[in-house]
Order: sequence, then structure tokens, then C-alpha cells
Amino acid sequence: MISKIFIHRPRLAFVISIVLVIAGLISIFSLPVSQFPNITPPQVQVSSTYTGASASVVTNTVVTPLENQINGVEDMIYMSSTGGNDGSQNTMISFYPGTSGDMNTVNTQNRVSLATPQLPDSVKRQGITVKQKSTNMLLIINLYSPKNTYDSVFLSNYALINIQNEMLRIRGVADAKILGELDYSMRIWLDSDKMASLNMSPQEVTNAIQAQNVQAAAGQIGMPPTPSGQANQLMIQIKGRLEDKDEFSEIVVRALPDGSQIKIKDIANVELGAFSYQSFGERDNMPGLNLAIYQLPSANGLQIADTVYKKMKDLEQYFPEDLKYSINYDTTQFVRRSIKEVVFTLFIAVALVIGVVFLFLQDWRAVIVPMLAVPVSLIGTFAALLAMGYSINLVSLFGLILAIGIVVDDAIVVVENCKRLMAEEGLDPVRATEKTMEQVTNPIIATTFVLMAMFIPVCFLPGISGSLYRQFAITISCSVFISAINAMTLSPALCATFIRPETKEPILPFRMFNKFFEWVTLGFASVSTMFARRAFLCVIFLAACLWGCNWLYQRIPTGFIPDEDMGIFFVNVQLPEAASVERTHAVVKKATDKILKIEGVDHVLAVTGFNMMDQVSNPNNALLIVTLKDWDQRKVPSLFQKSIMHRLNGELNVIPDAAFFCFPLPAIPGLGTAGGLSFIVEDLRGVDPQVLSQILMAFIMESKKYPEIGSAYSTYSATVPQIYLEIDREKVMKLELSLSDVFNALQSYLGSYYVNDFNKYGQVFKVMIQAQGQFRKDVDDIMGIYVTNKKGKMVPIGTFANAKIVFGPQTVFRYNMYQAVRINGSAAPGASSGQAMGAFENIAKTVLPEGFKYEWTDMSYQELQAAGKAGFIFALALLFIYLFLVGQYESWMIPIAIMLSVPVALLGSLAFLYMLGVENDIYTQIGFVLLFGMTCKTEILIVEFAVHMRERGMGIVESAIEARKTRFRAVVMTGTAFILGVFPLVIAIGAGAACRRSLGTAVFGGMIVGEVLGTIMTPMFYVAIQWLREKVGGWKPPVLPETPESQKAVK
Repeated sequence: MISKIFIHRPRLAFVISIVLVIAGLISIFSLPVSQFPNITPPQVQVSSTYTGASASVVTNTVVTPLENQINGVEDMIYMSSTGGNDGSQNTMISFYPGTSGDMNTVNTQNRVSLATPQLPDSVKRQGITVKQKSTNMLLIINLYSPKNTYDSVFLSNYALINIQNEMLRIRGVADAKILGELDYSMRIWLDSDKMASLNMSPQEVTNAIQAQNVQAAAGQIGMPPTPSGQANQLMIQIKGRLEDKDEFSEIVVRALPDGSQIKIKDIANVELGAFSYQSFGERDNMPGLNLAIYQLPSANGLQIADTVYKKMKDLEQYFPEDLKYSINYDTTQFVRRSIKEVVFTLFIAVALVIGVVFLFLQDWRAVIVPMLAVPVSLIGTFAALLAMGYSINLVSLFGLILAIGIVVDDAIVVVENCKRLMAEEGLDPVRATEKTMEQVTNPIIATTFVLMAMFIPVCFLPGISGSLYRQFAITISCSVFISAINAMTLSPALCATFIRPETKEPILPFRMFNKFFEWVTLGFASVSTMFARRAFLCVIFLAACLWGCNWLYQRIPTGFIPDEDMGIFFVNVQLPEAASVERTHAVVKKATDKILKIEGVDHVLAVTGFNMMDQVSNPNNALLIVTLKDWDQRKVPSLFQKSIMHRLNGELNVIPDAAFFCFPLPAIPGLGTAGGLSFIVEDLRGVDPQVLSQILMAFIMESKKYPEIGSAYSTYSATVPQIYLEIDREKVMKLELSLSDVFNALQSYLGSYYVNDFNKYGQVFKVMIQAQGQFRKDVDDIMGIYVTNKKGKMVPIGTFANAKIVFGPQTVFRYNMYQAVRINGSAAPGASSGQAMGAFENIAKTVLPEGFKYEWTDMSYQELQAAGKAGFIFALALLFIYLFLVGQYESWMIPIAIMLSVPVALLGSLAFLYMLGVENDIYTQIGFVLLFGMTCKTEILIVEFAVHMRERGMGIVESAIEARKTRFRAVVMTGTAFILGVFPLVIAIGAGAACRRSLGTAVFGGMIVGEVLGTIMTPMFYVAIQWLREKVGGWKPPVLPETPESQKAVK
């Protein structure tokens, strides 16, 4: 017996434990800290700009060629694309979790290269960006001017030049994006009347700029080879690219025969303006710049945030006067607070467990053993996590909280048995410890293998749910394994060293507790004995438990990851189609004023002209980012995030001329842009966008009939008024015009034409030409645009074109190469995401005509993938527990007696979930798996002893009753310690409380019922199974030689 070594050499046991603690402490400071393990699917974004193009043109000429080549790239899950009326194209490709982000980017870049020759020249000249991307907006840095010294254009470009590049160099940052960027651009505002009077076309202006704003390399004088004696070698400097508006104003467009010149300043206004005026940012209704920091899926968000804070502190000293910054949007604050709350819960659990142990053992010396076992096992686990490449996150910390009650069990079993032997048999501490280890080593090994066995299958599950299970399983398994080592090394050494026989009567509180416990023991004994003598009730009781489990399981709402109070949420603002940015901004200001008056709100960041769902600029959209005050200031339910969102959904929608919808952040950072449901309706036939819009409206109207659905909305609209310019191509040819010249004139005057680049402030910016505002304000201005024909005459567009109002989409959305619409939604209060998803699918079957199909994406896709795995996981866990027990006891029947208590505990868990209204999500399922192992662990203590007594000749019923009696105190003590260790999770509030409650409730309810009913029923289960084992299986108890010990057992 290996424990004898440590009983007689306790210092060796102490050294082993000290080494484990030191390794764990070092690992704590080396492990990365995050909210979740690395579970977010890697994403790659392909983006470009086709200036002046409509959404349909961008889709046809840019999106479609790119998708044709990208589709099917290695390890791709799904792909979505948007083409906007702002000329932007974005394609997001999602890959399987665990794949290399770098390799995904390389593979995508290779596919994009194949599509590049098919793209318009304007797109190719401006460039196509391929990079790793995440929708996890980690931080938002806000620049503002308290005295309004600087406008939005200055703030945007100050951030671009001085801050954005610094952020991009931080390790782990995927992107640093200015929300509502107003990058500098040399704007050439053309006077179309003057140009027409001079018989001048935009192409002539473009050619002049391209000819005179060009980077030139003039060479050197004296550059070898030269004749001998050359003394100097000098570089020749010339003015190539222009730098300021005065230089661009002096560009000569045309030289006249009389020697005079027409310069740009004669036909245009030149200014250093912005590349785009479609969107801009604000903070609390004051001009502000919002710089969003996105993290890579594999990066450590807390380390990134710490580096950003430090970097901004360094950069602040170089800010000009009246320029300030703040970081109000910080998702890592939720992570930090959640981890803080979990660590606090950890200490509470340790205190409660130690209190329970002291109450039962009533000896401070005895308490030392389990008290030391807990930190050694928990701290040592961190070394194992570091060795296996894991992190400190909410899942691993949950595992440690639950491990407290488990790791203390083994030490309790050793101490309790040792004290019992000293009291009953009068043994000295060393002999009592040796005999204890002879009796409890097998149960300790068995329970350890059972707990580790149940987690073996879940370690091989793929996907996000598999990653969460795996982190939890590894944490629990490592702590349990170290606990078992402690139980056979440190605990016996401590028992032999510190435990002493009781020499005086316990104090009054302990005596009162002992009398109460004796009364409880007698009560349990009478009930348990009654059932043990009526083993035929086993079948009836089990059938009732299984029926109850099935009934409850069918009625508990399902979910994936519970929504948390993260202290931040979004508000989508949508005005009527074709509303201008000016109208949208006026509504944003009213909404911001209302929100800031709500108790619990801290700040409001606004991005006017931005569609968060499609990630494009839309004049009739805006995004409001609402940050709430600290959780300590919002302990009242009315100030919880859900309550504030519900209140705002009502109060904001009284503002006329706009629709508002509040939505949370994704439960898993980086998995979509918003929390809730993400549903895709795909058009397989390529119908008109109007038809798709009608189907969408029918879907949303039908959703109002389903009580499970709280909301269903979409930003898609195909009824945006647009101008269709019908060009008579025959007339164009008769008038000796070139269609390309016509299109060029339209883009130059109306769409903003990219000419080339210029340098300023160490950056490269674009030169753009466009008509002045008064020449492009209505349809008549289109007809007044002149185009030069081959004879040099100016022909107005109105002579060969007609304009009419049509309706089309503001943004074209495609999913997996099909035209599609995205519907976001949420479950109604009291309903789960699983119920809402079922309602969505029922609506789709009713509303969608032939030629349409639906898919789930983002978080909903992952929930669907995980939905069918729960039963498979449970079955595998139970199977592995059974197989390990078979190997331990060399019997196919005895493990069944141990495992028959699992339905009892599961019934209690489901009953608590049902009564408290907790969803059956991935955390409750993790709790179920742990519950299976803990239930078996408890029952092993009884069945192991009963088997031992039966093998020594005691009767079946008598051995069961004796085992329950002997192990009752240890079972109750270990069970109570575990239950109280879990209890802080059940009553959790604050950041991360929803996850803690889900996990805690499942385990807490199951363990309470399992402890009460399981302890009573286990002797009955053992009697029934042992009877079958002997009557059907033919097993006979061995005939042992008569010894005082065997006679005592029989007696």
C-alpha cells in the first residue's frame, strides 16, 4: 500500500504538495485570462469600394465575381456578403473553430487573386483588402473636444494619423476602425455651369489632375559611371505630387490660343475635405470620434485592453489643447467583473465547505486535513491548465468552484474514517490511518476514475459546445486527480501527524448538533430499512423517476448561452427610406437626450448614417451604443440591462419619423454583431427584390402571432426610392457620343470620382472630383449635365435620357451565394431561444413559397449544432462511468446498483430548473454531466462497503443496511459540503450571474434530491441488484475462514 510510505515519511508528502502549489502559483501569473476559451470561429473579411456605384451594381460587378472564387475555400462554414449604395462591398467568410486564421487568410487571398481581373478598374485601383476579422468589438476609444474647438473631420483624421496605426500594431488587434470615418480628401467641387460654358468635360479635369499630380523620379547628377574626376553626386528634387489646396487650384486644365489658361480654381472650388460625408460619430450629443478596436479570435482580450489603456496614456501627452479621450465602451470590464465575482464565490464556497467539515468533525486538528487539500488541489490545477495550453476563464473557474466540494470529499473520507476507528477500536493515530487507507483506497480510486471517466467522451466533441465542455472537463479532471494524489499522500500523512483521539466532551453547540444528527440518522435508517426489505419497489420507483425526468425535460425551455447584463447594449435607429443624413441626425439627437435621462445610463455613443447589422453606411440608419453605470450602482431589478432595454423600446418609439430597437451584445464575443436570433431567408430562384421584401414583411407580421417571439426585425428594404436613368443608346450613337463618356460624366458630377492620390501629414489620401451641391440636388440637375461628343460639342443628358422613380434595396445581402435577407429576433420574456427558434422555423414552413429556404447563422447556428448533442453526451458519460465501474468491481451488475441513483438526482435537478424558470442551456448540461459523476461518487461509498460486508458473509439486506449506517455520516458530510460549495452560484447576482445560476441550479437541485432520496434508496437498489446477481448470475459469496473480524461482520 503506497500510503504507508507517506504515513511514515510525512515530509515527503509535504514536499509533493508544496511543489504542486508552487507550480500552480507560477502558472496563475503565466496563464492568459479571458471570458471564454478560444471558441470563436475564425473569420476573414474581403472588402473593397466602388465609388458612386449602387448596391445592385456593386453586387453584380464586385460581390458575385469574388464569391464565385471564394466559395468552397478550405475549412469554410458559411459566407455572407453585402453591397451597399455607398459603394462598399464586404464579404465575411467564417471557418471552423480551431483552424489557423493565418492559413485561412492566405487561402482566401489566393481565391481573391483569381477574381481580381474580373473587377472594375476603379475597384482595382483603390484596392481589395483581405484580412482576419472579428465582429468582437472589444473597445471604443472616443475622442472629443470639451470646448468644441475641433470638428468631426479634424477628430477623425487626428485619430487616423496619430492613434489608429498605433492600435493596429498592438498584438492581437484584428482591426482598428473609425466608426463614421471622415478621412481627408482633396475635394474638387466642380461648377457644372462654368464647365458647360467653356465646353469642358469632367474627363478633361481628370486628365489634367492625373498629368500634373504625379510622383516623379528625376534621378541624379554624377551617378556612376561618370568620367574620372567627378567630385559630387547630387539627387534631383522636383515637385511631383501636390500637397495642399492652393497647389491643386493652380493646376492648368486648358491652355488657350491667346496664351491664357483655364485653371481648376476657375471652374471649381478646392478644399481639404472628407472622402465621405455619409456618416459621423458623436458622444453624448457632442462631436466625437469613435475608434473601435477589434480583437483576433485567438487573442487575449484583457491583455489587449491593458495595452490599449497604457498606449492611450502615453499618446495623451501629445494631444493638442482641448482634445480629450475616454473609453466608455469596454467589454473587458464585464469579463473582469465576472471573474472577480467568480473568484469571490470561490472563497465563499471554500469557507462554507470548511465550516461544514468543522461542524461534522468538531475537531480543529481534523479540519486541517481537508482545509489543506482544497488549496493544493485547486492551485495545482492551474499548472495542468498551463501545460495543456488552456486559459483562466469563466468556464475553468466554474469548474474550480464545483471542484471544491469534490476535492474535499476524499480528504473528508480519510479523516472521518480515521476518527471513527480511533473512537470505536481505540487505535492510535498511525495504526488508525493505516487501517483507514486499507479500507478507503479502493473507493477513492473508484470515485476518481468515475469522475474522470464521465468527462473522457466530451473531450472529443467538436465545435463550440465541445470546446466549452472540454475546458470544464479538463479543469474538473485535473483537480480530482490531484485530490486523489493528496488523499493517498498528504491526507494520511496529516492524519498520522495531527489527528488525536477525542479526550473531552464536545461543547454545547456540537452536542446539540450531534443529537439532531442522531435523530436524522435514525429517521433515515428506518425509512431506508423499510425500502431495503421491499426491493420489489425498486422498479416502481425508478419508473416514476424516469417518467418525471421525461415530463420535466420536455417542458423546460432550451437555450445555448444565457444573455448576460454586460453593461452595454446597442440601439438600431431606422428612418423612412431615402431619409437624408440630416434628418437622421436630428432624430439621433432627440433619442440621445431621452436615453441620457434614464437612470442607470452612463454614456451614449452615436454613429449617424451607419447600419450596424449590415456594416455599411446608410443615410437613414444610425447606431447608438449605450453604456450603463457600474453593476454596483444597478443592483435594483429595474436598473438591470434587460429592464432598461425594455423601457427604452417603449419610450424611444414615441419619437416620430423613426423606428428604434434595442439589442444586446452577442453572448459569445465575436459570434455575430448582435445577441439574440439570426435567421436567414434565401432566394433560390433569383426573384425581384420587391418579392423578397414582401415575403420578409409577411414573415415579420406572422411572427407577431407567436407568443414565444419577443421581436423579429430586419433592416432590409427594397422600397427605397431611387432614380432610374433610361438612356436611349441609339440617340447616343446618333449624337456621336461615347457611352463611357456619359457614364464618366455621371460618376464625376454625381457619384464622386476617384482621380489619384496626394500626400499630407505623412499619409496618402485620395483626390476626388464631384459637382458642387447646388448642381446635384434634384432630377433636373441630372438632365443639365453636359457631355462632349466627338465633334467637341456639349450635349445635355436630357436630350437622350429620361428619369423615373423606381424602388430598390439600400443594401443587397447575400448568404452562401444566394440573394437573402437577415431577420434578427429575440425570445419573449419567459420563453427561451430554443422555443423562439422553433417558432421561426414554423413560420418559415408557413410563409416561404417554393424556391425559398432558410438557414441559421452566427450564435443561432452554433445553438442548432449543439442542440442534438446533449443526449449523446449524457449517454457516453454514463457508458464510460459504467465501464470504469465494471473494471473496478470486476462485475457487470454492481455498477448498476451504483448508477440507479442517477435518475433520482436528475429528477431533482430538472425540478429545480423548472421551478426557478432556468433554461436548459449548455451550462445546465455541463451540470448534468457533473451530477452523474457526483451521484455515483456518493453511492460508491455505500455500495463499496455493502459489497465488502457481503463478501465477508453478511446477508444481502443486512450488508446494505450496515453500509448505509456506517457511511451515512461521511455521505452526508461530503454531500453537504458540495451542496453548500455550489449554493453561492444559485443566488449569484451582478456580472456573469446568468451563467453561474444556470450551472449552480442544475447541480444544486440534483445533489439535494440525490442526497436525500438517493441515500434512502441506494440500499434498496443494492439489494435488488445483488439478489439478481446471485439468483440469475450465479454469484456466491466466498467462504472465508472464521476469524474474529468475519464473525463480527456476520453478527
